[in-house]
Amino acid sequence: MKKSLVIFGTAEVAQLAHFYFSTDSEYEVVAFTVDADYRMERKFCDLPVIAFEEVTKYYTPEQCEIFIALGYSKLNAIRREKYLAAKALGYRIASFISSHATLLNEGQVGENCLILEDNTIQPFVTIGNNVTLWSGNHIGHHSTIRDHCFIASHVVVSGGVDVGEQCFIGVNATLRDHIKVGERCVIGAGALLLGDAESEGIYIGAATDRAKAPSTRLRGI
Repeated sequence: MKKSLVIFGTAEVAQLAHFYFSTDSEYEVVAFTVDADYRMERKFCDLPVIAFEEVTKYYTPEQCEIFIALGYSKLNAIRREKYLAAKALGYRIASFISSHATLLNEGQVGENCLILEDNTIQPFVTIGNNVTLWSGNHIGHHSTIRDHCFIASHVVVSGGVDVGEQCFIGVNATLRDHIKVGERCVIGAGALLLGDAESEGIYIGAATDRAKAPSTRLRGI
């Protein structure tokens, strides 16, 4: 028998969470919830949307678990806030780990984690609470991803890296081995990080400029 699950959120991440939990988990999604001020519709994905302020009346912590399906707004602070609010109400907090991910770290994954397909998590890695790993990342051995982080797709975290709380790491970023990333850092898309990153730092890789010649000048295309 599947476990009942309520998803917090009614945007793209929530729709994706509904898809993944419904097709590749032991959970059945029974409802969505958002703060009352943001409840613009009564149904989402053909399921009821309940005001978070009243969710315990309809779906009690004894009946359901909850998953906070939010992105990285305000450096993950909103997702952190709602995760803590759900815990304060007494809910158990679900995680999703794709059956198409490779986890070799003996289950060292916290609550409210979203780990999508094609992630490789090597031995002796620790994943904290409320961490999102979008598809296709490599998390190297003996690394630690602390609470409330968001790691986008195709990121390489080399061995022995310590990523602090509430960090965002963009697509195709590379972190060399045995460095420390401070809390609330932003590592931009395509960035190459070769040393420690101070807390609240922004590290952005160089964007590719347009060539002076037009594409019509290229032969064979």
